[in-house]
Amino acid sequence: MAYKQGRNPFKKTPIHRKDLDGILGRANKDGTIDIDKSLDPDSPMYKKVVRHEKQHVKDMDSGKLSYTDNHVLWQGKKYLRKNGKIKYNGKWCVEGSNKLPWEKKAKSKE
Repeated sequence: MAYKQGRNPFKKTPIHRKDLDGILGRANKDGTIDIDKSLDPDSPMYKKVVRHEKQHVKDMDSGKLSYTDNHVLWQGKKYLRKNGKIKYNGKWCVEGSNKLPWEKKAKSKE
């Protein structure tokens, strides 16, 4: 079986605790996840955020999701990203908005 990004899908996702300045979690293109250090690792919220971010990692590994500082690429379509917002269907949405299809998918995994 071939994997698009060359990462081992059975390898545990590395999680790093950081000060994320107002966000709870972030999935990185290298397959790691950053979780805000204010979250207790034993809390239900911590586990919820990890499940959400793991879906983003899975979508990046499959090639469905990617991003740069200026764009988000979802299923082959490019969306402008600027000042913490993403232009989707002609409207600016705050990053992490449930209106964004990649966020809807990750939200369903929480």
